Amino acid sequence: MHHPSFHAKTTPNKPAYVMAETGETLSYAELDRRSNQGAQLLFKLGLRPGDHVALLMENGLRFVEICWAAERAGLIFTAISRYLTHGEIAYIVGDCGAKVFVTSPVCEAQTRGLSGPVLFMTGEASPGFRAWDAEAAAEPDTPVANEFAGRAMLYSSGTTGRPKGVETSLTPTPFGVLRPLLKVLCCDMSGIGPDSVYLSPAPLYHAAPLGFTMTAVAVGATVVIMKSFEAEAYLQAVQKFRATQTQLVPTMFVRLLKLPSETRAKYDVSSLKGAIHAAAPCPVDVKQQMIDWWGPILIE
Repeated sequence: MHHPSFHAKTTPNKPAYVMAETGETLSYAELDRRSNQGAQLLFKLGLRPGDHVALLMENGLRFVEICWAAERAGLIFTAISRYLTHGEIAYIVGDCGAKVFVTSPVCEAQTRGLSGPVLFMTGEASPGFRAWDAEAAAEPDTPVANEFAGRAMLYSSGTTGRPKGVETSLTPTPFGVLRPLLKVLCCDMSGIGPDSVYLSPAPLYHAAPLGFTMTAVAVGATVVIMKSFEAEAYLQAVQKFRATQTQLVPTMFVRLLKLPSETRAKYDVSSLKGAIHAAAPCPVDVKQQMIDWWGPILIE
């Protein structure tokens, strides 16, 4: 079965998510417990399968925990870019019909004054926000009734007008069924499986990082999340965690290739077996240099 609730029973102490910079870890058992509690809180607030939740947060364990809470409650969840304007954020929250909105202290300035949904904040909640951590922790850690899988609905950056999201009908899908495209990209082409260590260096509010990190955990891998991409820190993370798969964009390749050759040579990247790259076409010369360095493991 492809779902963290299954792996919580078979490998409860295995790390599901690890923060690259700090080593902070969320085991499969902890992810199962906290996502259940989050789902229970969302149900307590009156949300039901097909309703919408929105979140705007920096990369971190709470981010993925809340996504899994919404997913196992059968909800549609919209992760919003931290770099949109207040007006764009408010538009997305209203346009997607979010009944609950979750943010963090880091993003407070961009989210203050939002109206419509119930407002939550992780960590120490500021005035005007309810405390997500405390309220979720008070809920039962058992599954909500009639669980089925929810899904993400993300928005564009708004570079051609208002941010745009595509809503499709939510067909009740049981746990354990991978979305076909993600299965092809992550599992069939990249080889992500239970023994994998997937390194995610990109913002989780983007479609590919969020989809790939959730798929990797669904199949039982360990996912290492970077707070943000920095070229040498990325190589350090590959070596430290013996990353086997990763997903990047061409600009990250360019930044990696700009490192001095002696810096690049310091790090062992031989553990990498698959590197998915997306978001924009990769210049031929850049891709060739990456293949010369990493071998024929790039998947476009």
